[in-house]
Amino acid sequence: MCILLIDDDKNLCRVISYQLEKNNYEVLVAHSGEEGLEKFNRNDVEVVLTDIQMPGINGLELLKRIRRENREVVIILITAYGSVENAVEACHLGADDYITKPFSQEQLLFVIEKTIRLRRLQNENRKLRQELSEKFQFNQMIVSSDEMHNVLQTARQVAKSNATVLILGESGTGKELLARAIHVNSPRKEKTFVVVNCPSIPENLIESELFGHIRGAFTGAIKDRKGKFEAADGGTLFLDEIGDLREDVQAKLLRVLQEGEFERLGGNRTIRVDVRIIAATNKDIEKLVQTGEFREDLYYRLNVVPIVIPPLRERKKDIPYLIDFFVDRYKKSDYIQIDPDIYEVLKKYDWPGNIRELENVIERAIVLSSEPRISLKNLPAHIIEKTRQKRSGSEELLLEDLSLENVERRAIERALEKSGGNKSKASR
Repeated sequence: MCILLIDDDKNLCRVISYQLEKNNYEVLVAHSGEEGLEKFNRNDVEVVLTDIQMPGINGLELLKRIRRENREVVIILITAYGSVENAVEACHLGADDYITKPFSQEQLLFVIEKTIRLRRLQNENRKLRQELSEKFQFNQMIVSSDEMHNVLQTARQVAKSNATVLILGESGTGKELLARAIHVNSPRKEKTFVVVNCPSIPENLIESELFGHIRGAFTGAIKDRKGKFEAADGGTLFLDEIGDLREDVQAKLLRVLQEGEFERLGGNRTIRVDVRIIAATNKDIEKLVQTGEFREDLYYRLNVVPIVIPPLRERKKDIPYLIDFFVDRYKKSDYIQIDPDIYEVLKKYDWPGNIRELENVIERAIVLSSEPRISLKNLPAHIIEKTRQKRSGSEELLLEDLSLENVERRAIERALEKSGGNKSKASR
């Protein structure tokens, strides 16, 4: 790792260089801001260690110029005890840290190693956020049908705002995927996206999970704990299957939506948060309101922008594109052939498990195939049977609408098909 040391004090540079080289760092030395800029531009530098007070280009001006060109390099400032204010200002301008003279070898190495670790973590997080952002861009979502284009158009519009969203759809239709896409395309994308699957949390723990608790709030609460609302502060909280929330938790949730504040379980300190809510359910939530199982006032608070994701059986135009997408995700080699019959059969199936079921079917077919090809024999038997029954039923309905002459002709054709074209055998 290469460290660029910039200081007009040549004796200090010699001491620091010796200490750093002894710890396996490569060190470049410059005795002015101008020389430092030149060496920075000509070398692959990972850390800049510079004094603030120098003639000519001082440390603050050097910081500004380097940051204009490079956001990744680690910059640490060396400052005298009486000029800490300058170092604090420098951190606001983009410096990663500072160290105050005089300092020991151990202090210097500690600051350098700590700052490098932090910067690497920040870079990894930035890369992950970028990958997530690209993965959940609306134009990366696999849609062809008019129904889903309308869904994405609404989602694009609502993503720009802080409006509460209620996503309605059957299990497996992609409600969480759409919620993530809304988040990563929103002004809150740099903050966290927190998921709460309401049915998976025991009833006696849901309030603590959402709002946190203080020590001693209940048996087993041995220390204070933040809830999901605090974890999502500044970002987005996705409440999946919200129709399963208890009524008392619904009341507390309503208060957060109305006032942006709550107390932890067992506590009396009011905590304020800035959280965007995206809720989802596979239930008929209007019916739950009518039966008194879901609060009407909470429903209207959540239902600011409703988005209904249609089940896969109502947007079969998307199926071939989804098949290709999942084949590309799970294929074992660069090349894989898909029998045309696969598309036709899978388009005829009703997909009660929606996209999640289709993904599982494609993954299973690829795993069970012994060659770089997917054929009907790789599909589950129940899908073949269901589509065969549907095909037979369609043909019988069609026959009812035919004239007697066409019915007879079709019967003869069927007999010939079964007999392999043998007319004598077919006539029996």
